[in-house]
Amino acid sequence: MNLRLLHKEVQAFIRNNEKTDLHTLVLKGSPFVGIEARELAEQIQSRAKCRSKLPTWFQTEGVYYPRKIHVEQSSSEITASYKAGLVAGSELFDLTGGMGVDSFYFAKKVEHVTHCEIDGELSEIASHNFGILGIGNVTCLLADGIQWLLEQPRKASWIYLDPSRRDEVKGKVFLLEDCQPDLTLHRELLFETAENLLLKLSPMMDIQEACRQLQFVREVHVVSVDNEVKELLLLLQKDYDQPIRIKTVNFAKNRVECFEALQSATAISSLSGPLKYLYEPNSALLKAGLFNEVSDQLNISKLHVNSHLYTSNNLVSFPGRRFLILAHGKYDPKRFRKEYPLAKANIATRNFRESVAAIRKRTGIAEGGEDYLFFTTDPENRAWVIHCIKAA
Repeated sequence: MNLRLLHKEVQAFIRNNEKTDLHTLVLKGSPFVGIEARELAEQIQSRAKCRSKLPTWFQTEGVYYPRKIHVEQSSSEITASYKAGLVAGSELFDLTGGMGVDSFYFAKKVEHVTHCEIDGELSEIASHNFGILGIGNVTCLLADGIQWLLEQPRKASWIYLDPSRRDEVKGKVFLLEDCQPDLTLHRELLFETAENLLLKLSPMMDIQEACRQLQFVREVHVVSVDNEVKELLLLLQKDYDQPIRIKTVNFAKNRVECFEALQSATAISSLSGPLKYLYEPNSALLKAGLFNEVSDQLNISKLHVNSHLYTSNNLVSFPGRRFLILAHGKYDPKRFRKEYPLAKANIATRNFRESVAAIRKRTGIAEGGEDYLFFTTDPENRAWVIHCIKAA
């Protein structure tokens, strides 16, 4: 850390130049003794990354920002706050602390947090920022979290791990054995320390495979923000051998969409042609694969076993988008423009033989507007088009 960056006049410069072209700023050089222009640019760039992702950091004076890559790899405040709601107790070990966003929120839910970080500068930055942000119950250790546990037996209520998913040879990785640390190698050590583990895995990881490899999984949480899957969380409890509960949450702009179900091989979906309403699952539900469970719980039918679109005569609360069906029928390319004389519409395909681009080229329909056209397949494997608007 270059502590000169924390001087008031430098902090003011960083805030006042948030929209300045950084290449030009670096070429002009630094106006401050003992501070390189590159360092100023890094602070401005990383602070800008925090504007929407980490608003508490962005709005707090005196925060020291790590390099941009660390901000990009950190949890957002939305997802960190969600994770903190899953833990409680006297002590939590964050063994892959990073810039400290998760530890910041864990500290609001447990009595004490130990933040382990192997990168010396990042550990120092996290410690400084905890003080600036008014968090006094976090201890920062410059240490490899796994090695720290190996050196001396310790006990905690919870362990949190977010393994690094970057490999010098392979680039970005997501398989458990390619991440650092490899959780499959250290499960016994972790359970000797705490009976409850909270693990953050790549959103690309197959849920069934992760549960098979790790064992003792009590809950799976799939967390999306604005319909993009951001985190796959596994909650493990020592010796747990009951059915796994899967929970999905999507933080949309003006609502939170939740759904949960026990992992089940017995849930089934009923099938139906289009009724009065159409439902499109959000990304968290799609990732969780709870296609039969949502049909069974909400008493809605699927249009086709492979389509993942649902329909009903009564409007229900649904984890995704809801539409009022205006018209539907067999898709006939020759008659389509006569039956649907729309200048523009939002087009989506589900289990359909043509792409959206091909349909737009064929029909000449521009993108946008309040109308939605879903091209899909009905239970008899016929190509269908469904014309909708968003339901109230």
